Amino acid sequence: MGMEISGRTALLTGATGGLGRAIAKGLAADGATLVLSGRREVDLLALAESLPGSDHRVVVADLAEDGEAERLADATPGVDILVANAGLPGAGWLSEFSAEEVKRAVRVNLEAPMLLARALFPAMLERGSGALVFVSSLSGKSASPRTSVYNATKFGLRGFALGLRTDLGPRGIGVSLVSPGFVREAGMFADAGAKTPPMMGTTTPAAVADAVRRAIVDNKVEISVAPILDRVAAHAGMVSPRASVIAQSGAVAQRAAAAVTEAHSKDKR
Repeated sequence: MGMEISGRTALLTGATGGLGRAIAKGLAADGATLVLSGRREVDLLALAESLPGSDHRVVVADLAEDGEAERLADATPGVDILVANAGLPGAGWLSEFSAEEVKRAVRVNLEAPMLLARALFPAMLERGSGALVFVSSLSGKSASPRTSVYNATKFGLRGFALGLRTDLGPRGIGVSLVSPGFVREAGMFADAGAKTPPMMGTTTPAAVADAVRRAIVDNKVEISVAPILDRVAAHAGMVSPRASVIAQSGAVAQRAAAAVTEAHSKDKR
C-alpha cells in the first residue's frame, strides 16, 4: 500500500534544479507541505513562494560537503516523505577527476541519500507510515562512455534502494526508485545541450514529477521514465552487460558521450 500525499511533509533535495522544480510543484499541488533544500537560498525562497499551499520552508545545504546530509536531516524532523533528487553529473574520463571531485559526486549522488534515509526512517517507523523516493537514472541500469563515476553512483543508489525496500517494505515504509532517461527542458542532459543518440528519445520534467507522485501513492518499486526503446535498451544492458558494453563502445555512443562531457566539465566542481 502507498500513502496519500495531502497533509504530509515532504523533504525535497535538489529543489531548484529543473527536475526539482517540477517535483516541488507536483507535490505541492497534491497538498504536501514542502521542505525545499538546495545550495541557493534566494532561488529556494522564490520557489517556496511560488508554490500552492502554505508553510513551505527552505533549508540551505550543500550535500557535496561532508556532514551536510546529517545536518539537513537534523533540521527537518517530522518528514513523512523524502524525495532524494539532488545529483551531480559525474561526466568525464576518470583521469580528469581529482580525488575531491570523485568524493563530491559520490557524496551527492549516493552517500547523501543513504544518510538521509538512515536518519529519517526510524521516525517514519514510529508513526507507522512514510515514503522514501530516490531519483536515480537509467544510467543505474546500463553503463555508457565517459560516465563511469556517474554510473557507479547510480548503480549503487539502485542497489541501496532495492535492498532497503526489502528491509522497510514489510514494515510499512515505501521505498521507490524513479529512473529517468534523457530529459528535455531540464536536468543534466538538457543542461549539456547535446543531442540524443540515434533511436533514443526524451522525456519531460513533468513526467518525472508524475512518476514521483505515482511512486509515493502506489508504492512502486521502480518507475523508468523514458520512451520504450530507451527502457528496453537499459534493461538489455542489465541482462547482457557484455553486449551493452560493445554497443556503448561504438563511435556513435562515444560522440554523444563526448558532447555531454564537454558541456558538463564545469559542473564537476
